[in-house]
Amino acid sequence: MSGNGNTRKRPAVATPPPQPKQQATMEEEELDEDVFLEETLIQYEEEDSQRRALSDRLSKWNRPPLSQSYLNESQNVVFQQLEIDYIIGDSHKEFLPSSSGPAAIIRIFGVTKEGHSVCCHVHGFEPYFYISCPPGMGPDDISHFHQLLEGRMREANRNSKVPKFVRRIELVQRRSIMFYQQQSSQPFLKIVVALPTMVASCRGILDRGIQIDGLGMKNFMTYESNVLFALRFMIDCNIVGGNWIGVPLGKYKKTARSLSYCQLEFDCLFSDLISHASEGEFSKMAPFRILSFDIECAGRKGHFPEPTHDPVIQVANLVTLQGDDQPFVRNVMTLKSCSPIVGVDVMSFDTEKEVLLAWRDFIREVDPDIIIGYNICKFDLPYLIQRAEVLGIAEFPILGRIRNSRVRIKDTTFSSRQYGMRESKEVTIEGRVQFDLLQAMQRDYKLSSYSLNSVSAHFLNEQKEDVHHSIISDLQNGNSETRRRLAVYCLKDAYLPQRLLDKLMFIYNYVEMARVTGVPISFLLSRGQSIKVLSQLLRKAKQKSLVIPNAKHAGSEQGTYEGATVLDARAGFYEKPIATLDFASLYPSIMMAYNLCYCTLITPEDAKKLNLPTECLNKTPSGDTFVKSNLQKGILPEILEELLTARKRAKADLKEAKDPFEKAVLDGRQLALKISANSVYGFTGATIGQLPCLEISSSVTSYGRQMIEHTKKLVEDKFTVLGGYEHNAEVIYGDTDSVMVQFGVSSVEAAMNLGREAADHISGTFIKPIKLEFEKVYYPYLLISKKRYAGLYWTNPDKFDKMDTKGIETVRRDNCLLVKNLVTECLNKLLIDRDIPGAVQYVKSTISDLLMNRMDLSLLVITKGLTKTGDDYEVKAAHVELAERMRKRDAATAPNVGDRVPYVIIKAAKGAKAYEKSEDPIFVLENNIPIDPHYYLENQISKPLLRIFEPILKNASRELLQGSHTRSISISTPSNSGIMKFAKKQATCIGCKALISNSDHTLCSHCKGREAELYCKSVANVADLEQLFGRLWTQCQECQGSLHQDVLCTSRDCPIFYRRKKAQKDMAEARVQLDRWSF
Repeated sequence: MSGNGNTRKRPAVATPPPQPKQQATMEEEELDEDVFLEETLIQYEEEDSQRRALSDRLSKWNRPPLSQSYLNESQNVVFQQLEIDYIIGDSHKEFLPSSSGPAAIIRIFGVTKEGHSVCCHVHGFEPYFYISCPPGMGPDDISHFHQLLEGRMREANRNSKVPKFVRRIELVQRRSIMFYQQQSSQPFLKIVVALPTMVASCRGILDRGIQIDGLGMKNFMTYESNVLFALRFMIDCNIVGGNWIGVPLGKYKKTARSLSYCQLEFDCLFSDLISHASEGEFSKMAPFRILSFDIECAGRKGHFPEPTHDPVIQVANLVTLQGDDQPFVRNVMTLKSCSPIVGVDVMSFDTEKEVLLAWRDFIREVDPDIIIGYNICKFDLPYLIQRAEVLGIAEFPILGRIRNSRVRIKDTTFSSRQYGMRESKEVTIEGRVQFDLLQAMQRDYKLSSYSLNSVSAHFLNEQKEDVHHSIISDLQNGNSETRRRLAVYCLKDAYLPQRLLDKLMFIYNYVEMARVTGVPISFLLSRGQSIKVLSQLLRKAKQKSLVIPNAKHAGSEQGTYEGATVLDARAGFYEKPIATLDFASLYPSIMMAYNLCYCTLITPEDAKKLNLPTECLNKTPSGDTFVKSNLQKGILPEILEELLTARKRAKADLKEAKDPFEKAVLDGRQLALKISANSVYGFTGATIGQLPCLEISSSVTSYGRQMIEHTKKLVEDKFTVLGGYEHNAEVIYGDTDSVMVQFGVSSVEAAMNLGREAADHISGTFIKPIKLEFEKVYYPYLLISKKRYAGLYWTNPDKFDKMDTKGIETVRRDNCLLVKNLVTECLNKLLIDRDIPGAVQYVKSTISDLLMNRMDLSLLVITKGLTKTGDDYEVKAAHVELAERMRKRDAATAPNVGDRVPYVIIKAAKGAKAYEKSEDPIFVLENNIPIDPHYYLENQISKPLLRIFEPILKNASRELLQGSHTRSISISTPSNSGIMKFAKKQATCIGCKALISNSDHTLCSHCKGREAELYCKSVANVADLEQLFGRLWTQCQECQGSLHQDVLCTSRDCPIFYRRKKAQKDMAEARVQLDRWSF
């Protein structure tokens, strides 16, 4: 991009949708570019320097040209795949001369190490599934069954033009993964159908039953009939998400009729693909092009932007090569003129249609592999598509890599136990991966707020200017300078997602997760945990000739099972070191140690029938029976062993690695391996899942409970005074996979030594690979209740690592900032300073400040999201009712659906509900409306405080919430609400506030002699407030990136916003008082 900040006005010409080309060669592509340049230069009559700038821009955006060896098909093709899907098309006559009719063609999109884009059309792979072969069915019977099934399929698909629905039925030897079976294999029928969509149709026919001569009406259980076709292809070809694929020289043909915009487009057979293991050179990343973008829309006053009415006025773009620190493209496309921005290519257009078409052309030129942004799948991309539809730009939605293929958008609802229910939109841009940072944040991190501002502050320690959507139209309708300001804001919104992507290593982590679990990268954002485990299970089952049954409604009637044990917490404040013993990968270790798997589970009937010796069986504490590994090794234990072994290897390699990119890959891999191992247990316990097995999950948790209790007993039996130790050990708490022990020693080092000794002793009593490890010491340790504790975390006896908390509400959404600050400071005083009286005094002081109206209003603001209109809420909520009141006061600035609504609770009539007392913080500041301190005391801070102090103080409630510090209350007088609207204000003395009959006077007769002193005090007060306001104003300017522009930020999540507003109001009032002096 040009770095001189020049603005170039370039009208975009609407072009018809691109037509498919016949055998597009590299020479033709270069000719097209030359024609485009020539026409562009002639049409716009630019100067020589501008010609060169445009030519340089195009050449810099374009991918590197193909080498002659690629053009001549004279070298192997090796590329890293990013996306795999399929289409229905005609069979390839050269590769499959005997095939006829439509077939499924796999498309693999990726990038070579040189940066060339690839579209590989894979032929010959057919969809299939299995059924158990009825006893006595011979070749003639199979042929007859084939005819029957073909006839039923033709009846069910009368409008289809497919010549043959069931391609063939093969007799194969397989075994069901469910339950232990002594025979090695059984006859199964592999049913191969013409198209992937026909698997479900065929399955339905077989589920309902089919009349077979000699067998009567026969219902069939199907196996692996619910496996997605693209995943089936990857499993059978040993391809995993994000790995490198090779196609040897002579095994591919350049596509006769180019269907995509990719540089390399070719056809091949699935059997000729080479899948490279992600090791050595093939563990590296290709130079993916990552586009981060953001749009701005000019909404109408009082309305959140709607694509049916409100135009797109700016689009900001940053394009980065994977692994680079800085983007090589920085541009912004604006509707109407925009002043230059240093280092950014500013392109201005006269109409919105030109802006949208320019962005489409930009996507074509820069050809991103991955498109990122914040909330792009739910807002930006759908908005652009709908806006283009409103404007009648039929050619706009062709943003993918397939010619004439439009972007597809559909509403989706994602639900899982881990992530909850979430409504979103699924956006399909063929050949490109959409990576929405908001979705990734919600899946991977538990945060109090997921706004871009809040997330950036949390991870990057920086914020952005938050311009409210109601102000955007005013900036757009101003001049080129105001539009420049909006462009800078838009660019920052495109820049922060890229920063977050790099900081949190999302690309490395997700690619490694795809490699480990074997699923396409796009599955990781759009689907839950179970697909990842199923992929691994299918791969391992294929190696063992096992097949997986298609579970109907996935165990919804199987009931529930008892969860993990949590030993009773002995609440208290422990001022001696507490050693923590942790089980390493407890649930995976249990599954490996006791060989718990689908294929090792044995029913009570089979156990009697087979008459197996007891030494070959494991009877679990939950009453279920599994065979030991000497009879048959389980599939799940094998998968877990491989994952955990690979993780150890990755961690060892990580220690040795020097290259930062290699480190990032290895760290992502070991994290993916850990998460995958821990997901296997959850897969078996998901009652609404792909293959639930409560016998496995209940056995795992029952063993876990047994081990926690066994550990407690061993510790308290061995580490005693009678056993030669200084003190009797006491287990004060046990969680799912850890035990907290007080050995009675006073030094951290002694506690660490005893912790290691205890871990080694107890580990020797367990079956391998179950292992208890000493990990850390808490000192001091505040144990509140089950799953609620805080303490200083020590791994080195010389200095603590951090303060560790669990279950203590310091950052809950429904708490104000006062709660977080108060709890954090109390924990600091209790744990770090060891000052219990100081913590108590701090609480009393804070409560006194709250009741005396000395509390900064920003600390009392509560913020909640407005997810729907007021009528749609079943129960009246404070933020919803406030939004309705604000809409009546001023619809233009009132919150809309999708906004977060900040509010405070104000004084009201006795018995008033909380939703009747909510008010806009700015309205409260401007009108001196009194806050309800008792609401905050009783509903916000009392419960968190009592949870912390009850283990420490005998009567925490009386000590903290009663006494002299709660007896004085100061309430501000409203200036413009209630009865004060009708009150006539009378002048008061500046010195003593006594009423003055003559409003022209400044002081009463009593204060007349102190004029100089009081005047100086007034001047000093104004100066102090001006300094405070100036400091806050400058801080906001620094955040917005300019010290020469007004502050427009309205970030209600930011405490400085309210402090700035309060300082501004206090300064204005102080100046009014100063103006009363007349000499």
